[in-house]
Amino acid sequence: MTADSQIGRPTGHTVSGGAPGFSGWANRHMKWLFALPALLFTIVMVVFPAIYTLIMSLTDASGSLQRGFGFVGLANYVEVFTGLDRFWPAVWRTLYFTVICVGVEFLLGLAIALLLRRPFRGQGFVRVVILLPLVATPVAVAMMWLLLFEPTIGFVNTFIGWFGIPPQGWISSPTQAMPTLMFVDIWQWTPMVTLILLAGLSSLPEEPEEAALIDRANFFQRLRFVVMPQLMPVVVTAVLLRSIDALKTFDLLYATKGRGGGSFHEAETLNILSYSLFFEYNEYGIASAVLVVFFLLIVGASWALFRFAQSGDRG
Repeated sequence: MTADSQIGRPTGHTVSGGAPGFSGWANRHMKWLFALPALLFTIVMVVFPAIYTLIMSLTDASGSLQRGFGFVGLANYVEVFTGLDRFWPAVWRTLYFTVICVGVEFLLGLAIALLLRRPFRGQGFVRVVILLPLVATPVAVAMMWLLLFEPTIGFVNTFIGWFGIPPQGWISSPTQAMPTLMFVDIWQWTPMVTLILLAGLSSLPEEPEEAALIDRANFFQRLRFVVMPQLMPVVVTAVLLRSIDALKTFDLLYATKGRGGGSFHEAETLNILSYSLFFEYNEYGIASAVLVVFFLLIVGASWALFRFAQSGDRG
């Protein structure tokens, strides 16, 4: 009696993985077949546009795309770094916007997460209220704050007028536009950082903090030497996600300041600059070069953050 008959399987039966034809091949390569749709989607939606943008950045494409364009090598990059007056100010605004917004969002998010960590009466209601800014889309948030900060009829100027403060230009002011937009970004995205940090805090074991409390460590000592070292992987995740998102901010800036970042370009980041070059000036080659530099900036910032996190872990 064969092994197949002993276990109740007909003699000569072939396991599914060894079945002939397409069925057997599919069973042997099932893990790749399941991943294939996501891989194709990534190639079509991410890899192909990235390669096309890189190719465009090496050409003199401008005006109508119907006409032919030639290969110019790195001439567009030289023009971006040395001849485009709006490039370096846009780089500075992009970094300034990202560092300030993410830093304030992290500090506020950590403080709120620590407050919501312990149960208290009405905790559920407070959590819902704090997370409300995440419900609205960035464009809707931008339009709402645009009306609130409107210099003539906006409620903000009316409110500060009750305290004798003169009306301010806010978003329409060359000096106040960027800080005002940073405030709006912080208002909307602090809840997301709070949510990530609160999830991390909820997963931490209580024993180390209780032991530090027995040793009479105060709140800040427990936070610095007990909570933060355990929370660091979650902190890196939250800061990395928000940094990448803040670097790419477009909808808030465009919906409030319009094309080109306003008449004085006071809120023009690299995203807004590339959009302006593409759709207003039809300088497709130079705009593609700006986008490639912008992509490298995001990759470099992400790599630096990972290196910083790894050095902190080794320390």
